[in-house]
Amino acid sequence: MKLNRIARVGAVAAVAVLSLSACAANEGTPAGGQSSNGGSALSGTVKATGASSQGAAQQAWTAAFQKANPDVTINYQPTGSGTGRDNFIAGSSNFIGSDRAYKAEEIAAGKFGACATADIIEVPAYISPVAVVFNLDGITKLNLTPEVIADIFNEKIEKWNDPAIADLNKDVTLPDLAITPVFRGDESGTTGTFTAYLASVAPDAWPYEDDDAWPVKTTRSEAAQQTSGVEATVTGGKGTIGYIDASRVGDLGSAAVKVGDDFVPFSSEAAAELVASSPLEEGRNGGDLVFDVDPAKAPAGSYPIALVSYLIGCAQYEDADTADIVKAYFSYIVSEEGQKAANEAAGSAPLSTEVAEKAQTAIDMISAKK
Repeated sequence: MKLNRIARVGAVAAVAVLSLSACAANEGTPAGGQSSNGGSALSGTVKATGASSQGAAQQAWTAAFQKANPDVTINYQPTGSGTGRDNFIAGSSNFIGSDRAYKAEEIAAGKFGACATADIIEVPAYISPVAVVFNLDGITKLNLTPEVIADIFNEKIEKWNDPAIADLNKDVTLPDLAITPVFRGDESGTTGTFTAYLASVAPDAWPYEDDDAWPVKTTRSEAAQQTSGVEATVTGGKGTIGYIDASRVGDLGSAAVKVGDDFVPFSSEAAAELVASSPLEEGRNGGDLVFDVDPAKAPAGSYPIALVSYLIGCAQYEDADTADIVKAYFSYIVSEEGQKAANEAAGSAPLSTEVAEKAQTAIDMISAKK
């Protein structure tokens, strides 16, 4: 696919700042959806499922939005991105969070059950590193190359003191301990982000395409459900290693990943640098804002495993109350206030002003069927 350079997002510094443009729908009001007299104009319940990586951010977003709009209930269940996308197609979720957007062929396949028409809105809402985490007594940091990471999760490297790891960490005393890789057993955009990174940067060591389903036939690895399951499995084991949204790293050890000549630890700022260097995909309509992130093109100093998680809703809903709530809620999330709440709750990188403005333009397209 050819990439549109004009669609490239703004400077790196703009990605990390909190000065986003507030939308007309919630200008001057906290959490959106309020009428001119200070009371909420919204009422009703919307059902949502999807990315567990958004879990901490969604908790912060729903709490603030429902406080400002007491007659509204946002019921977001962190089922995982794959389940969320299935639910949106089936019509059982009014909107979803997903760690990947729908593919062009999925959109072309037909009408989404949640929507009155075949048109959908997809906007970036949550940018976060996917951290490679491990549980080793007394060790909190390791340097790892893409090839070594691939060989660990391919089960080719079996011990923590393997020379391939030891040579990268000469100041660390590594144990003679078996490595137990932990992967997402459910289909997940986090897995898609992680496998896309390996396929792009270490194709010789990782002979798989990027996929939301774990592609390796495993003998020593363990499967876990959702982000919380991977975190719990890595935390509860010895010699375990996994990949999770950085908001859930906690006390686990984490890897600095090689980019160029340097090893870069995860951070929201470093993930933002990767996204800032990425264009938007061509061939999508104005309400469908999808980044084309290529880890192989990661600039120096950026963290190359960056998850761009999306809000996905309908361009038209059958029900006017649902349309109004989803529109106001999405507007709050991409606002300065909403992005600051996610940063404080989950350590995510706030959207750039340019991306936030494009997202709000897309959100403004949401309406009810007439």
